[in-house]
Amino acid sequence: MSAGGAPVPPPANPAVSFPAPRVTLPVGPDILRTYSGAFVCLEIVLGALVWILVASSNVPLPLLQGWVMFVSVTAFICSLLFLGVFLSGVVTQINANWNFLDLAYHFTVFVFYFGAFLLEVAATSLHDLRCNRTMAVQPLLNDNQYNINVAATKMPRSEMYQRDNQQKKGGDNSRMIFAFVTTACYGCSLGLALRRWRP
Repeated sequence: MSAGGAPVPPPANPAVSFPAPRVTLPVGPDILRTYSGAFVCLEIVLGALVWILVASSNVPLPLLQGWVMFVSVTAFICSLLFLGVFLSGVVTQINANWNFLDLAYHFTVFVFYFGAFLLEVAATSLHDLRCNRTMAVQPLLNDNQYNINVAATKMPRSEMYQRDNQQKKGGDNSRMIFAFVTTACYGCSLGLALRRWRP
């Protein structure tokens, strides 16, 4: 009842209504035809390669490699969820500013992946560092650990160059390369999200 004693009329439609979600990306399979959808697919594939390469390596520096593994697996799962939400069309059912969520997600993952890439570079640069484990000074990483740990930095050299031990040190830096390319993909997605988010 109102203050004057007259009853308040019920709303015309008792169903709760929400404003439409704010999203400029297409929904469903059409998202795969956009640059953003293509970058998210690349993020998923390259991110999976990074964490597979990290997981397959001998981990002499667990603190560095553990963070790289955490970032790559978490980003892989979140990117799958992000793509799944757009492919399934759930974005039209949830009232949110999807353009801002896209920007915030890609900014966060870009910062974390950039840090993981720097740690991967640091793990690679420790190849020639010497430590005193016993009476003899030994390298922190042997050549095999070095080649595996830098799998994401450089593409593998041909077998002709790997015959010589000095040239083998340059080895297979693919993990650093994949980490860098994945970081670049997240950076491109961040740029596209910033463009969509700006009015």
